[in-house]
Amino acid sequence: MIEKAYELVQKKRIERVGDGVYNVVGEHGTYLVAQRTNGTFSCTCPGFIKRGKCSHLLAVLLLHNPSLLRSVKRQVSKSLGNKKSKRRKA
Repeated sequence: MIEKAYELVQKKRIERVGDGVYNVVGEHGTYLVAQRTNGTFSCTCPGFIKRGKCSHLLAVLLLHNPSLLRSVKRQVSKSLGNKKSKRRKA
């Protein structure tokens, strides 16, 4: 989920459409991520409705938290490096 959210940010697939409201263009459609009056967020995608979390929501949070985005970038880069080295060994 983190890699997917990071990719949404990198590909600029998030559009602010209002105060605390965003359209996020995912792999299977465009979803609305909104901040509620109590500060929590919600998303209209099936994954969020079912599990209460999704890459669309995480992408919006990453976009607004540069230090978290940098941390995720390091983690994703490290993860991709590990996957490449495993493929070479196989």
